[in-house]
Amino acid sequence: MAGIATAIHTSISMMNSSNHSALKLNRLLQLCSANLPVGGFSFSQGLEYAIDSGWIKDDKQTLDWVSLTLTQAIAPTDLAVMKRLYAAIEANDLSEFNQWNQLLIACRESSEFRLADLAMGKALVRLLTLLESVNTEQYQNILTQKNVSFVSAFTVAAYLFDLDLHYAQSGFCWAYIDNQVAAATKLVPLGQTQSQNLLFELTEQVEQAMHMANTLPDDEIGASLPHLAMASAWHETQYTRLFRS
Repeated sequence: MAGIATAIHTSISMMNSSNHSALKLNRLLQLCSANLPVGGFSFSQGLEYAIDSGWIKDDKQTLDWVSLTLTQAIAPTDLAVMKRLYAAIEANDLSEFNQWNQLLIACRESSEFRLADLAMGKALVRLLTLLESVNTEQYQNILTQKNVSFVSAFTVAAYLFDLDLHYAQSGFCWAYIDNQVAAATKLVPLGQTQSQNLLFELTEQVEQAMHMANTLPDDEIGASLPHLAMASAWHETQYTRLFRS
């Protein structure tokens, strides 16, 4: 009988663990969904100008552009700071959180990059405060700041959704890759199969980007990709635009 009781207990534990994992996965999908009302897909993050100027003409050049940005800009800035933001939330250290939030905003190299970051951050903060199943009371000092980076808001959302750092960083990378491929599909343009191939190739680089970010010391955080910054700045005066950045 003791053996049967142990087996039943183990089975129930496994079911509870499975259900909990399923819920986390669904929360991650919700946070990273294109349907999340933060306006992410109205921003191309400089990609529109790069395509319009002829720097990107096909799927191979799209892969190179997004891959470089992911590993040399997103990883050493957004992902690296996300790790520190998450730690600050866990330690309930508002001062530390604010410091990293301000650094993120300062790292945006054009007015359009800054606009996208703050607009999406503001939209996500507004959403979090309206979700009936999420209690944001403890984090009001963070969420009521004048300027909240999207990365900061995303980190708070991931924490409130009970997602660990690995889930949060992985989901953030997916949202960025999905956005860039969706924009390239319209602008290059790319076929649907080409786009799916790009998603496969780019997501294979996420683990490496996360490892790079999580082993980076504080004094090496930040990035500068001149062509990316120039594309974003010049996009401000582009003659015709589908995207806001």
